[in-house]
Amino acid sequence: MSSSSRRTPGSAPDQRYLLDNARVEAGERFTWLAELFDGVTRGHFDRLGVRAGWRCWEVGAGGPGIPQALATAVGPTGHVLATDLDPAWLDPHGGYEVLRHDVVADPPPQMGAFDLVHARLVLVHVPDRARALATMVAALRPGGWLLVEDADTELQPLACLDEVGPAQQRANRLRRAVRELMTRRGADLRYGRTLPRALRAAGLVDVCAAGCFPVGGVACDRLETATVRMVRAELLAAGLADDAEIDAHLAAVDAGELDLTLAPLISAWGRRPG
Repeated sequence: MSSSSRRTPGSAPDQRYLLDNARVEAGERFTWLAELFDGVTRGHFDRLGVRAGWRCWEVGAGGPGIPQALATAVGPTGHVLATDLDPAWLDPHGGYEVLRHDVVADPPPQMGAFDLVHARLVLVHVPDRARALATMVAALRPGGWLLVEDADTELQPLACLDEVGPAQQRANRLRRAVRELMTRRGADLRYGRTLPRALRAAGLVDVCAAGCFPVGGVACDRLETATVRMVRAELLAAGLADDAEIDAHLAAVDAGELDLTLAPLISAWGRRPG
């Protein structure tokens, strides 16, 4: 993906997705995001009572982990639809339906048909978040549940909570640079905290939310490496980092010198009345 130029004040953001599924690093990111968060998401599915016979729509699925988990939960009497702008990482033989779909530009795949609609780390990157949310709500049957999970990078913006030396300071500088790239692409880095209010405004009831974020470990390290490699060209072109700084950071991560963390994942859920 080519980088965008530095925006002038008042100019429209570049709305291309920064973390493009077409890049080889996307598969690595999906692997480590699954390692970090699939257990959290499955716990929410259990809380909402996902069971045999349910019809579920996984929005912006990315990798195959969550669609496969849903397919197992709903069994042969249920149905799982997994959609993405680029569904290349999904398994068309994985026990779920795969469809290329834009949750902003396209109508719901089915109106009022789903017992569960779920999106994780999707809406934070979508400039027209309200329209995407309305599309997902319209797909719910009466009594169906919407579960949206998104990051709130402004709530906890650091890569290293314990900034004890130059390596940790460098990691936090680069995290700020990545946040700047995301903002230029239209991401809302405060979106996670707004989810309960957004779900209520969309007409849902029984709205609740929870948050979590990991600290340290192999999955955080590998996710960081894949992400930095993925956006390296954009960081350089935007003048937000240089090669030496990026190389030193990747070496520190590879050496296990950093206790890396992520922005909190806010999970919010609500039910369509009736």
